[in-house]
Amino acid sequence: MPLWKDGKLGLPVKEAVKLFPELKDYLDERGRLDFSNREARILYNRVIAKALFGLEIEYHSRGLVTPPISRYLFLKTFLKGGEKVLEIGTGHTAMMALMADKLFNCEVTATELDDEFFEYAWRNIERNLARVRLIKSDGGIIRGVVPEDERFDVIFSAPPYYERPTKGVLTEKEGVGGGKYGEAFSVGLIEEARYYLRPGGKVALFLPDKKPLIDVIAEKGEELGYSVRDVKFKVGTRWRHSLVLNKA
Repeated sequence: MPLWKDGKLGLPVKEAVKLFPELKDYLDERGRLDFSNREARILYNRVIAKALFGLEIEYHSRGLVTPPISRYLFLKTFLKGGEKVLEIGTGHTAMMALMADKLFNCEVTATELDDEFFEYAWRNIERNLARVRLIKSDGGIIRGVVPEDERFDVIFSAPPYYERPTKGVLTEKEGVGGGKYGEAFSVGLIEEARYYLRPGGKVALFLPDKKPLIDVIAEKGEELGYSVRDVKFKVGTRWRHSLVLNKA
């Protein structure tokens, strides 16, 4: 995995511009990239995906601009390599499903609810020649979506976690988790996951730095018999959490 001069996983803007010259259109007079511009963010993250992870990613015009580095660091907190895994809600990029296949040599199944995001995810899987089985969800989380006799070593997700719709950030399907703190989707996921995990299996959730949200999910996990581990990691200036719930 490439490392740059500061020893951190990343790609300086000047290096990104060499790979995608069209990024020049989004630089200010000091050579800084305008990350407030959605197209600039998409181009920069496409470069990151290609240069650091060898992935060709197409982004949907209204989908979340998934940052590859944060997703890779999340996967590193719980994947050893070679596991049979299930991702709930792979999104339009299928970013983590692709990484699990290409970088961790996992046997990957992924689900997606949104019709257009499903098509984009499928195209990203095809263009990267990935061995990912993609399942169209009809609104369920796991039960009724994944065959009942399937069992996995790991079930992971970057779940929706907002309490209510957000303006201009995410689509409602991507963003709204429900519940007092946005925890309802995640709680439903860990409840259903118990029946689809192999003995010793685990659930991993990619979550923001929101203590009430994390606490309520962790508490519910312990009630359900999981042992819970919260791994906090920093990506740029933001803290993220990998909440890992191990089945007894």
